[in-house]
Amino acid sequence: MRDLVFRNLTSPDHKRKILSSSEIFDKEGTRTIIRRHFIYIVKEVTDKQIEKQPPILAVLKERNTKEKIEKFFCRMKGSVYAVSNGRVYLITFMHTLKILLCAIPKEMMKYT
Repeated sequence: MRDLVFRNLTSPDHKRKILSSSEIFDKEGTRTIIRRHFIYIVKEVTDKQIEKQPPILAVLKERNTKEKIEKFFCRMKGSVYAVSNGRVYLITFMHTLKILLCAIPKEMMKYT
């Protein structure tokens, strides 16, 4: 069984967009849940407001053998400057990825 959910939210002025997806599936006694998010925001800036911002990357992995659960989380933040029609824009973005693996109880396996 596989469940997919997609969301695409865009602000009326197209300066902010949120894309997200969620996927849940069961295979060989393991339930996998994958969630992805992509967010970006566009702002017009002046030359005086331009500054360097270092990208940020965070990765977390957790394994619990007693409860038979594995988690993975990754977040990346950054920004890019773009020029269009002589105007400077700051595009900030954030990507996140969450993966959860867990064992399905044997009682539940006969229903999937």
